Amino acid sequence: MLLQKKQNTCTISSMIELSSKQRKILEKYAQALSPVVIVGQNGVTAAVGEMVNTSLVSHELVKISFNDFKEEKRNLTAALAEKYGAALVRIIGNKAILYRPAEKTADRRYEKELNKL
Repeated sequence: MLLQKKQNTCTISSMIELSSKQRKILEKYAQALSPVVIVGQNGVTAAVGEMVNTSLVSHELVKISFNDFKEEKRNLTAALAEKYGAALVRIIGNKAILYRPAEKTADRRYEKELNKL
């Protein structure tokens, strides 16, 4: 389960590393996505964490909206990414984008595009 191209690496483990070109590709795909996880007045609860994990399993690329806790969005997003083995693609405004490749190689939607680089 290793995505790799020359010196740019993307590994599936507790930490995923993406090159800037890979991030740009994922950002392009995330533009059309609606946020599937919303952080509200209760913050990042266990239910929000489970929703992030479930969404990553289903979609690989997930957009999170911060309606509250906007000042803490960087720390909260980094913690979610670390806990669920995802990569933080980008934070734009009050939206965060997380990416974690599917466990089965056949289910990976973005791997071919990411490995072109």
